[in-house]
Amino acid sequence: MARIAHLPDRAVLSVSGADRVSFLQGLVSNDMTTVSPGKAVWTAFLSAQGKWLADFFVFADPEGVRLLLDCEAGQADMLRQRLSRYRLRAQVEIGETGYAVHAAWGTDVTPPEGYPAAPDPRLAQAGWRFLLGHPAPSATADDVDYDRHRLALGLPDGSRDCESDRTLLLEANFDQLNGISWTKGCYMGQELTARTRYRGLVRRHLLPVAAERELPPPGTPIMSDTATAGEMRSSRDGAGMAMIRTDHINDTGLTAGGHAIAVHVPEWFSLPAKKAQ
Repeated sequence: MARIAHLPDRAVLSVSGADRVSFLQGLVSNDMTTVSPGKAVWTAFLSAQGKWLADFFVFADPEGVRLLLDCEAGQADMLRQRLSRYRLRAQVEIGETGYAVHAAWGTDVTPPEGYPAAPDPRLAQAGWRFLLGHPAPSATADDVDYDRHRLALGLPDGSRDCESDRTLLLEANFDQLNGISWTKGCYMGQELTARTRYRGLVRRHLLPVAAERELPPPGTPIMSDTATAGEMRSSRDGAGMAMIRTDHINDTGLTAGGHAIAVHVPEWFSLPAKKAQ
């Protein structure tokens, strides 16, 4: 059975104009030339130093004149303002839309006709994303159900799991969730992202964790005996995400807030091979 949920904490920006693709191509981590009707891309916008500032899904609208950015609602103004700084002479306009973001997962998902829709580019199990003109009256789930779904899959949720101007893309597994193009050429923050990959400098990873009780709030240290093994990020109903130091991923006896927690390594995740220094 298909589960369809409106995600009220998401907003949609539009990038229109003749230079819309090349404009975004030089600013974000993924390849904008691959976006087409029915095929969305997940990407990140980084600081010049290569640290995460925002991430979003990019859709091509059915009319072929705009790129649509499905982003965190709380970051929409910041993202619009920061992107606008780089317009210079580019023929682009950045604005807001009235689209309502929906996620759909489970069996027998039917994408709507006439609206932007695409499979979630991160994982097939994540389902689909739809941009509709209004919240769907036929929704069979809500944003809480979707939050449980994405936590079970180990998918990051923007600023709930990544820290602005601190988190590296490979720490948040963008490389393993189809959020980075390694062949597209230069973009903002590319140098650090590439260096992190080629030198094997990832010392921590965002991974799902679970406990038999409600997990503590974001920022709570995760301990392995007396050593700090990581810290909590988002959570709900005993399932959550945590930034775990690579050398503690397989530890038993981890605790957070004085209570036992366990790291669950998703099937899609693998530790990068160590590179020679």
